[in-house]
Amino acid sequence: MKKAAIFDMDGTLVANSPIHIRAFEIFCARYGVTDWREKLANGFGMGNDDIMRLVMPEEVIREKGLAALADEKGAIYREIYAPDIRPVEGLKELLERLRAAGIPCAVGSSGCKANVDFVLDSCAIRPYFDAAISGDMVSRCKPDPEIYLTAAAALGVSPADCVIFEDARAGFEAARRAGAGRIVALTTTLPREELERGPLADRIIDSFADIDDIGALLA
Repeated sequence: MKKAAIFDMDGTLVANSPIHIRAFEIFCARYGVTDWREKLANGFGMGNDDIMRLVMPEEVIREKGLAALADEKGAIYREIYAPDIRPVEGLKELLERLRAAGIPCAVGSSGCKANVDFVLDSCAIRPYFDAAISGDMVSRCKPDPEIYLTAAAALGVSPADCVIFEDARAGFEAARRAGAGRIVALTTTLPREELERGPLADRIIDSFADIDDIGALLA
């Protein structure tokens, strides 16, 4: 039986990919960057520094610095998302059931701490999590497994004893490389057909409302 659950954040706790895309549209327009969409598509699930290196010209990075650019884009994202942010359908109910079953939970996100705090507090779900690992707490973000290894350690369990919830290719690779006991994919970022072709996960769900048997999830 699995002993813990770890949740990615972007695209998992919240279906926010369109918001990140809109934030990048505003952000890149400020710098006259027009060829960002395809580059960004390859960066979902990665850390801020890696995404900025994918999207922004080297001369802009040299002038502004990776941290300042990430902070600027993050501020745009939080401003435009704040009025409408809400958790993925069924998340709170699942967290309640995991708590009732005595299953500790953690967040394992490549996002920065400011964004993790924003989501946990805006969605009123912080009390359900025993640990929250953000990208700025580790030396390597997804697809490296460090985030999930760190989250499992924070819960005092082996990754093999964890169910990991993910939505992006970088995250699936990180979870697999960490040795996750089970990987559950949400269809918030990649279409079901693409997830099934992988196969990238052990189970595919459209929302947490699809999970009707907590025992089977943890078996």
